[in-house]
Amino acid sequence: MSIEYAILFLAVLFGAYVWAGRALNARGAWSRPIALQAWHGVFCALAGFAAAFIGLKWLENNSQAPAIPGAWSAREIFWGLAAALASAALGFWRARKSRRESPSHQTDFLDNDMEWAETVFSAGLMASVLMIFFLQAFKIPSSSMERTLLIGDHLFVNKFLYGLRVPVSGKRILPLKRVSRGDIAVFQFPDPNPKAVHCGSVQVGRAFIKRVIGLPGETVAVQDGLVYVNGKRLEPEPYAVYSAAMRFPKPDAPPPPALYQKLWENHELDQRLGNAERDFFGPVKVPPGSYFLMGDNRDRSCDSRYWGPVPLKDIEGKAWFIYWPLGRSGVAR
Repeated sequence: MSIEYAILFLAVLFGAYVWAGRALNARGAWSRPIALQAWHGVFCALAGFAAAFIGLKWLENNSQAPAIPGAWSAREIFWGLAAALASAALGFWRARKSRRESPSHQTDFLDNDMEWAETVFSAGLMASVLMIFFLQAFKIPSSSMERTLLIGDHLFVNKFLYGLRVPVSGKRILPLKRVSRGDIAVFQFPDPNPKAVHCGSVQVGRAFIKRVIGLPGETVAVQDGLVYVNGKRLEPEPYAVYSAAMRFPKPDAPPPPALYQKLWENHELDQRLGNAERDFFGPVKVPPGSYFLMGDNRDRSCDSRYWGPVPLKDIEGKAWFIYWPLGRSGVAR
């Protein structure tokens, strides 16, 4: 579950708390002190769960640990429930203690809880809708896009430029422009296999940022580190950086063209060739509705040469504006 859907999920939980609280109040449930104390415990449980859940998501998004797409990790479940139970117990105890000290102020907990829950619901709903459909912050995690983007750069990703992305299906509606060669795109890793190893580690569930090189139907090849599209060298490429001192040799016996294409489309080519495709790759034909993406730091980039094409449904949006650090702020190109 990505961070934007996590925020939406938590917003719905707090919204349900507000709805249920009003329903219970209408039925006179708050006339019983134990009910008020228990309901304050429920609010504290939600707050504890939300803090643990968002904290773990933030750590996950800022580390190299792979996520599990579309699922809850055991770590998220364990720590979320642990935080919820501890917070619920603390909240219930605090409400009981408050009643003994000041019975007339017992309902203050309910008023404050409902107000906070409404605030979290409204803010979370607005933030999640904004992040799902329009704009999202992204932090550069590696050197694969140097010198264009450096490790630690923070930028905004325009998520509606290529069209609003329908949740789950990944289909896009109302696009303002098509994905073009040279665009810097943020996307979800295209191989859904949670056990597949690419570039030395499991990459599934991680967000990547690369430059669009090949468009649907085009033929892409790399010869001695240089990129060729439809048989012609791609130039100029002022953004491309070559940092390795030596080139890998051309493979002695690469797979036949048809098998090579199949392995590449199935995200299995690097498991067959290792690192050879860094400098000698293809030619392959980019499938319909998919794109070939590469890092600007060509010798330090885990990209489409290794793990295959990127379908349009996996593209989150276009890198737009670097907002941090201030000395590097500007449009990402």
